[in-house]
Amino acid sequence: MALNTVDFVNALIENNYTHLCVVPCSFSKNVINEAINNDNIEYLPAASEAVACSIAAGLKMAGKNPIVIVQSSGLTNMASCITSLLKPYGVTFPILTSWRTYKEGDSEIQHQHLATELPALINAYGYKYHILDNQNLNNSIAQINDCNKTHTICVIEKDSFDKVSLKKEHQLDLSDFIPRSKFLISLNERFKNKDVLFIGTTGNAAREMYSFMPDTNNFYMAGNMGGALSVGFGAAKAGRKVIVCGGDAEFVMHMGGLTTAGRYADKVDLTYILFDNEQNKSTGGQNTYQGHLDYIDLAKSSGFYSGGNIIKTVGDFESTLKDINGLKFICVKCDIDDETPRPPIDVVKVREFKNG
Repeated sequence: MALNTVDFVNALIENNYTHLCVVPCSFSKNVINEAINNDNIEYLPAASEAVACSIAAGLKMAGKNPIVIVQSSGLTNMASCITSLLKPYGVTFPILTSWRTYKEGDSEIQHQHLATELPALINAYGYKYHILDNQNLNNSIAQINDCNKTHTICVIEKDSFDKVSLKKEHQLDLSDFIPRSKFLISLNERFKNKDVLFIGTTGNAAREMYSFMPDTNNFYMAGNMGGALSVGFGAAKAGRKVIVCGGDAEFVMHMGGLTTAGRYADKVDLTYILFDNEQNKSTGGQNTYQGHLDYIDLAKSSGFYSGGNIIKTVGDFESTLKDINGLKFICVKCDIDDETPRPPIDVVKVREFKNG
């Protein structure tokens, strides 16, 4: 049994909650879908959990009633906001976090630590916690109301909400573009058995690299969303030729990595490929709502070289890859692929990059 998601969101509205400040998690995708569908509460997607938390603080101090929804690994990104703003200033609002589990031997190693230590992390922040009651709507709302008045976090278990689909007007249609797999297959053909290190960002990008790039030297980063470029920059600064495969949601999470790498444009061989499918695919396919961004201009103003055009065909993509010396940025518009298997743990859990 799970909570009726429509009733849950309507109950939040009836209790005067005004905004959902969110970094998506698959555990909360149905709540997100209903918030997007419902005109009586505002869905406010954020670039990172720290941003979501800070926005919510501003909303609360300005008289609104926000709720923050994140996943457990993202709760760590909120540490500074929680400990140096919410706690000392006495600001309270509901924070809902998933509690991701982990089974020994699973390749989703980013969840291993917090699968057992999430309560300790919450306590270290000076908070208490509730496990959200997914059987009784009235009790779940009472728990959230308690979190609104106290430094208490609400923990969401898997399958706590029943299914809600996005209304048609909110669904993405990327059928005019080719799937990312076609570009990854092209990378595999061009760089197979070459001394080039590929870094795959967390989520579907890394999973698809495992399926479609079997002949390249790949590092599959299971967690640390937003950090792929910085990991790649570190390797490039150490003398490696690096290509980072990232996504649009990942691009904005820690943009300081972009500006940091840009200081060394003539000292590293680092190519950052942004695959823009407009969504958080691995957490439910939620729209990133980043159509207002010009990724190429952001990269160029940070110090990257870019040809200036969004890549939409494999032919144009291959032309841009003829020279990967220096600091380069490539923006690829693409459709999604069917779900691919996660890389096994023996190829994910590595401590050193292989030589090509």
